[in-house]
Amino acid sequence: MRKPKWIVEKERGRRAAAAETVWLFGLHAVRDALSNPARQKIRLIVTKNAADRLGDAIAAAGLVPEMADPRRFAAPLDPGSVHQGAALEVRPLDWGSIAARCGLGAGETGIVVLLDRVTDPHNVGAVLRSAEVFGARAVIAPARHSTPETGALAKSASGALERQPYLRVTNLAAAMGQLQGMGYTLIGLAGEADEPLEEALRGAGTGAVGIVLGAEGPGLRQKTRETCDRLARIGAAGGFGSLNVSNAAAVALYAARRELS
Repeated sequence: MRKPKWIVEKERGRRAAAAETVWLFGLHAVRDALSNPARQKIRLIVTKNAADRLGDAIAAAGLVPEMADPRRFAAPLDPGSVHQGAALEVRPLDWGSIAARCGLGAGETGIVVLLDRVTDPHNVGAVLRSAEVFGARAVIAPARHSTPETGALAKSASGALERQPYLRVTNLAAAMGQLQGMGYTLIGLAGEADEPLEEALRGAGTGAVGIVLGAEGPGLRQKTRETCDRLARIGAAGGFGSLNVSNAAAVALYAARRELS
């Protein structure tokens, strides 16, 4: 027997609404999201122990929590998620446009990070942390073939997801062109490049730099490489000179911050 049309439409609407929300988990990620006034919060599930530890943040958010038994935690999380007794359903953050986040006033400096098909949430989370520490205006990634806003990303970012702009764009090459038009010099990191990163930064000649990183293994795509203004490598003391993408981002951000300060 076929379901009535109104039931089908209701179920479709429920699935669509669920697809537009994210479940964050873990005490740190949930606390930071609760404390973020820009974050739209929908549903909070906590154990008694987690509620006690998050008491101030819960009270400040004005959200009534649902209490859960630790043995039957009701949030729809992936098996193995280390939720620590806390899960928060939220809507993804809207960080606005590249122009709004990365625009430069007269005499201003700026750093942005661009990720070309970096899909591991642990790596992206670590990049967001480094970007926040070194004052990057935004981390930019393509909407497809990149890490979306997820609970795993939030936990890896250790709070940075709530504070560090993470912009996902339709076309990365077009976003790069927009940044170049705004005055940014884009430096792509490539292990085989001839120019050391320090020289590339000194030769950029502007107060605005974009650090472009590719996925481990494939590296930068051809179109991305061609759109960069310069290609540079991070020098190694020995013959083995490979860093994972999050470590490379941290080194490059530190070097860029020193050069621009």
